[in-house]
Amino acid sequence: MKREIWVDFLRVTACFMVMVVHGTEPFYIGADGANILTATDAFWVAAFEALCRCCVPVFLIASSYLQFPLHYSTGTFFKRRAVRILLPMAFWTLVYALVWGEPVANLKGLLLNFNYAAGHLWFVYMLIGIYLIMPLLSPWAEKVSRRELEAYLGIWLFTTLIPFIRDWAGGEAPIIQAADGLPALALFPLWGEAAWNPFGLFYYVSGFIGYLLVGLYLRRFLENNRWTRYLGWTMFLLGFVALFTSVLGHISATGDTFPLAGPLAMAVYWEIPLAFCGLPVVLTAVGLTLGLRAAFVIPNSSPVIPSEVEGSPLYRHLILPLSKAGYGMYLMHMLVLAPFSALYRGWLGLGPDGLLGVWTTPVEVLATALSAFVVVGLAAVLLQRLPRVGKWLVG
Repeated sequence: MKREIWVDFLRVTACFMVMVVHGTEPFYIGADGANILTATDAFWVAAFEALCRCCVPVFLIASSYLQFPLHYSTGTFFKRRAVRILLPMAFWTLVYALVWGEPVANLKGLLLNFNYAAGHLWFVYMLIGIYLIMPLLSPWAEKVSRRELEAYLGIWLFTTLIPFIRDWAGGEAPIIQAADGLPALALFPLWGEAAWNPFGLFYYVSGFIGYLLVGLYLRRFLENNRWTRYLGWTMFLLGFVALFTSVLGHISATGDTFPLAGPLAMAVYWEIPLAFCGLPVVLTAVGLTLGLRAAFVIPNSSPVIPSEVEGSPLYRHLILPLSKAGYGMYLMHMLVLAPFSALYRGWLGLGPDGLLGVWTTPVEVLATALSAFVVVGLAAVLLQRLPRVGKWLVG
């Protein structure tokens, strides 16, 4: 299958976005719970989260675009995914369990879930769940018409409003302690949900499975032209504005006197607009995908000719290796990102009182993300080139 150059650029962009998101977290989540020091920090938290929150959905859209429906047998698909996904996950899960927290408790907990100190590993469990369902949906995906797929996408798009419907209908939703011991908002039941039935009307057509359908729709039915480029960047802008204003709104709803601190549940409330399967994030994820796709493969009118990009040193020596090693970068990045974040905060100070004034926080976030990106990118590319074991370590 011909390599889709734009997907490599999309993956590398999403990798960097992940590190920006995680570089932003220390500015609203502290060791003792939620903590935003200044109104300026609140602004930058909302800005960076709104700009980069679409990173995880973008990975799913790219994966779907390339692999769905399956191009080979179910057995072959699972064997390839086991080597590409499961083995690296197992290795780095053990690394985090031994390095962060109490190793014995961490190893025991791995029987049931990921190590919460390495919270980003939740993504891998979700991804495996998507892969489990792909063989079941593939026969339908091969035959589905444009109209049928649009109907299901329409239903899914409605479900992306559910986080906001719950927020509105539930009012002051109480914070409960979930089974994992972490704080969670009590969910207002909708359309068949009840204490004895969490599987409501839209359960099976909601969530991350929608991004699988988005990737399928983009490849099979959506023509790629200058209008899709305009549409994509317009969607991204609308999603960004919606996320930015919503996050600031949720922060201001909890107080206007800084520093604004409280239990971790307060940060859970601030993140309601940032739901990965909420409409604003959907707009930014699909918008970014359309924008980058159109930038590289618009027939006869592209600002970048794909053949020229493929032969360029930038693509061959930087983008392509990083794209191939992107999964490994995701797995290992928190090992270096957290120390970089602490280092820059120690050097530059905090908030407007820092060395760079109001620019202290954005510089620290971007410096943390860029430093981690360079280090783990180099490490992942080198590890992947190790004979035999490279693919077991970084995919």
